[in-house]
Amino acid sequence: MSCPGSTSSSRLNDFVHPLVAGLISVIVNYGGTFILVFQAAQIAGLSPELTTSWVWSISIGVGVTGIILSWIAREPIITAWSTPAAAFLVAALATTAYEEAIGAYMVSAVAFVVLGLSGYFEKVIRLIPSGIAAGLLAGILLQFGIGAFGSMSVDPLLAGMLIMAYVVLKRFTARYAVVGILLLGVALLLLQERVDLSALELKLAAPVFTMPSFSFNALLSVALPLFLITLTGQYMPGMLVLRNDGFKTSANPILTITGLGSLLMAPFGSHAFNVAAITAAICTGKEAHDDPSKRWVAGIAAGVFYILVGVFGVTLAAVFMAFPQAFISTLAGLALLGTIGGSLASAMDDPKSREAALITFLASAANITLLGIGGAFWGLVIGLGSYLVLNGRMPRRQTKTREDETETSPELVAYSGEAS
Repeated sequence: MSCPGSTSSSRLNDFVHPLVAGLISVIVNYGGTFILVFQAAQIAGLSPELTTSWVWSISIGVGVTGIILSWIAREPIITAWSTPAAAFLVAALATTAYEEAIGAYMVSAVAFVVLGLSGYFEKVIRLIPSGIAAGLLAGILLQFGIGAFGSMSVDPLLAGMLIMAYVVLKRFTARYAVVGILLLGVALLLLQERVDLSALELKLAAPVFTMPSFSFNALLSVALPLFLITLTGQYMPGMLVLRNDGFKTSANPILTITGLGSLLMAPFGSHAFNVAAITAAICTGKEAHDDPSKRWVAGIAAGVFYILVGVFGVTLAAVFMAFPQAFISTLAGLALLGTIGGSLASAMDDPKSREAALITFLASAANITLLGIGGAFWGLVIGLGSYLVLNGRMPRRQTKTREDETETSPELVAYSGEAS
């Protein structure tokens, strides 16, 4: 018989680790790539009020959709803004009127809703062999693992201490390794006075509505590229992250709900949000919780943190961006080590797909960029092409097993319209 103390400790762990995983994913997202949003806003000549509204809309939208999807599915479905799309907008907003860009955001969002309701994207996802999916994920995440150790060249004290602490904690208390390096890193930065919070003044963000304008030029130059870049660079690897960690939720409601969220938030500045890939991997693996059925709490936690940032607009986003890049890189890389190792093991597990999975891994890690489309898409294309040549055919469509049916939320299965 377990004692009351051990039961309460177990319940606490059910929340602590997913909560920390959600927090780390949010820190990595804001600290790693959010600067692109500010660059795009500067290029577009947006006022501070419109920039704050952009931060508000994208943070609130990401938080709410992530909470809704994670709660319904009971799976850690992490949503995020489209990072490759933000990079694209740095150039696109230089030649497109802001009102027309808002209209293009809305057209792209409607396209995602239609795609989600059609069910075709889910059918494509099911055709991808598990070894190829694992190789793709390992390739995408490899640069983050390398970045953790590469940070020692930039900041040897900070990165070295975090790496050493991670190894020691893994040896004696593996469950708290990621929690430990997060607390240790923040404490060290505060002691070194490298994070200045003295000027921090929390101010509520005020959303600003912009009347959209629609033009054929913006449709071709913004809406279409935004749709394709987000679909191939975010949704595809994001869904494969979920599949790789054993979560079976249909892509259809994810596309539909994030598309609707993007549509509602577009007039306030939000360009597009979607299922996350890299930051999602922090919440879908064993580091979030040993029991997969408890990891959905990380999705709720991440959503709450995103909403908190959105409520205060640029203020809290700037705090996360103030963390040194070496800290962000090391924290992200160490938090993803387990996922990288598990993905590599899965990629090499099946002899029939082993070589194609290895090719997928290397092609994805190379981060090929052609025709404005990023490395995740081309890694998948090269990997699937290799699988077809090496095996003479593509795999048959995967059918749901009894285990899949127990893992998938009945609500989302009904919503997706998929036959069991």
